[in-house]
Amino acid sequence: MDVNAAVAAAAAIAGVLTGVIAMLAFRWSERDLKRPTRTSLHTDPVLPPGVDTVLSVLRSSAVVLDEGDAVVKASSAAYALGLVRGGKLSVEPMLQMARDTRRDGEIRQVELDLPRRGTGRGEALAVSARVAPLGSRLVLLLVEDLTEARRIEAVRRDFVANVSHELKTPVGALSLLSEAVMDASDDPEAVERFAGRMQIEATRLTNLVQELIDLSRVQNDDPLEDAEPVRVDELVAEAIDRCRHAAGTKQINMAAGGTEDLSIWGNRGQLGAALGNLVENAVNYSPARTRVGIAARRLTAPGGDQIEIAVTDQGIGISDKDKERIFERFYRVDPARSRATGGTGLGLAIVKHVAASHGGEVTVWSSEGQGSTFTLRLPEAGAARDRAQQHPDLDDEAGQSARSNSPTSPDSPAYETLSAPEVLP
Repeated sequence: MDVNAAVAAAAAIAGVLTGVIAMLAFRWSERDLKRPTRTSLHTDPVLPPGVDTVLSVLRSSAVVLDEGDAVVKASSAAYALGLVRGGKLSVEPMLQMARDTRRDGEIRQVELDLPRRGTGRGEALAVSARVAPLGSRLVLLLVEDLTEARRIEAVRRDFVANVSHELKTPVGALSLLSEAVMDASDDPEAVERFAGRMQIEATRLTNLVQELIDLSRVQNDDPLEDAEPVRVDELVAEAIDRCRHAAGTKQINMAAGGTEDLSIWGNRGQLGAALGNLVENAVNYSPARTRVGIAARRLTAPGGDQIEIAVTDQGIGISDKDKERIFERFYRVDPARSRATGGTGLGLAIVKHVAASHGGEVTVWSSEGQGSTFTLRLPEAGAARDRAQQHPDLDDEAGQSARSNSPTSPDSPAYETLSAPEVLP
């Protein structure tokens, strides 16, 4: 009995000890779970309710910092801009702003130029950073990329300055010539000479205003709203008729050739203006007694057949550095020659916009002293119409990818189609 009682007592004591140890272990584990850790401080639950959802829909890059400057939350855009690296805010001016705001609770905003990550060039990102307190411990940093907005603003300023300069030249000339006419009222020969000059300047001013209107129209209008099948041979004939007088004055032979019965789906007026500008440039920049050729052909492409129209001249050619800017508004390879020919520097810009808005592109091959070939590539009527009806957004995407410069060899098929075109009367 004594042995059995001792065993029972020992077992009871062991059970009690086991229960006490288990209870202590449970209490200890609960206290560990409730204790904040380094990891738990940087997870989403520390954010105030609803903040995570708001940050996910903001267009600006968002970064949330804790009291130790560690990143609690960062949007994907913040990583893309290189603002966050290794769990830390990598831009020292922004980090200093966050510390100052944490200290005094004031909202701060500043514009900065940041080095572009992954490029060895001196390009910079223009950003606007705004820092505000978020609760009692956190700081919110919102960063907006202003690079594209600044580029557009610079383009707008340059455009206004260029337009003002281009308008000022013929207007000033007209003013001076009118004074000369008044002073020479007793000299019929001088009046006739000055009146002729006034007519030239008035024509230049009219052309400039008209091309500004055309450029504005092709940039703002959707050419596919009134799209229709447009025959390429009719566009070519119209372009030749437009330049026939200028070509005849310089004894330039204009010739057309290539594949017949081709059609493009688009706005007839804009397509005619684009091809007419290419042919007009070819005539204006070609020496006397040379030849301008226009050829069209069909190209098979994965997204649908394309129509390629190449305009070749035997003019002065374009240098490599000028080819990179040839489609910019008001840019001229030779400003003095452009003024002599009445060029405004807007013709190729209009061609580029028309090609892009129709889902195509315009490219140039040129060699100084040998001439140039401008090639307009546009979707064929059937393929373009079907694509526009089935996928209306594809034309906008295609327009954004239009390139301003692409090398074309004189040995390419586009060049060969111009070797023996049919001469039009």
